[in-house]
Amino acid sequence: MLKLSIILTGIVFMLTMSCQQKVDIQAEKTAIQSVLDDYVKSVENEDMELYGKTVAHDTAMVNFGTFGQPIVGWAALEKVIAEQNKALSQTTITVSNVKIEVAKSGKFAWATSQWNFKAVMGDKPLELPVRCTWILEKQKDGWVIIHFHKSVAAG
Repeated sequence: MLKLSIILTGIVFMLTMSCQQKVDIQAEKTAIQSVLDDYVKSVENEDMELYGKTVAHDTAMVNFGTFGQPIVGWAALEKVIAEQNKALSQTTITVSNVKIEVAKSGKFAWATSQWNFKAVMGDKPLELPVRCTWILEKQKDGWVIIHFHKSVAAG
């Protein structure tokens, strides 16, 4: 009876493990890279519709830009980006050192990158070396950014 119990437990365990979907990590990283690329395109082109597709519309999310206070919720983030679009022109972002990691579950990911951010504010050129950290969640329609933190290196 004990042997039968052990064998049945083993079979149930094996069946459970075989039913779990395997995550194609490389495919998920490619999809995430596409979201990050669209984010950059949306900022460079002042495209609020595309921007809205890359970021979760969550009232509780908290993001950190390179300056200022934490940005809480989608409505506040949308306002900050709209104000940025009014203040800046000729924005270009050169992205480097992208690293993307996907959780084993395939539902969450995090990424880091560096930007060389260039724009014109008024009539003055602006150039910032920006460090970016991203957290993404796979939702029913695909990957979206649920948190970001951007900073400029001191010194």
